[in-house]
Amino acid sequence: MSDGVRWLADQHIVDPSRVCIVGASYGGYAALAGLTLDKGVYRCGVAIAGVSDLRRMVNWEGRQEGRRDSQTVRYWNRFMGAARMNDRTLDARSPAYLAEAVDSPLLLIHGRDDTVVPIEQSRIMAEAMRRAGKRAELIELQGEDHWMSRADTRQQMLRETVRFLETHNPPR
Repeated sequence: MSDGVRWLADQHIVDPSRVCIVGASYGGYAALAGLTLDKGVYRCGVAIAGVSDLRRMVNWEGRQEGRRDSQTVRYWNRFMGAARMNDRTLDARSPAYLAEAVDSPLLLIHGRDDTVVPIEQSRIMAEAMRRAGKRAELIELQGEDHWMSRADTRQQMLRETVRFLETHNPPR
């Protein structure tokens, strides 16, 4: 994703000083990774229901499945490049372990009733940012699931995202 931003900037299609990253679910992880693994590319970021601690996410999946060798756990491990359960190499790709690198404002939005990516993932990132002395805002959506199924909270998520972007990347 960040390579695409750099290419667009090199082609003078986008102003590299005005790029923010916003994503939900895997895109939420991508937004967090963009701010931590590719420092300096994004002016701000919004992560909606994003994974911040890959190892903890895999372990959570194992508990949900009741088996550490379930198909879901094997998928997550393969998808994230882990050799086994509790593989500490995942920490190097986990935004919560890299909060020190963030140099842009971050908004975290998460439904409290998310059963796909537990809200704990956004809380972990918010706490990591706080410990690192970095700016982050966490908005927890009461009664909302992973897919933003309720109109009122989906609209709240959109309003908060626009507010955040206009604050940290105002229109010229």
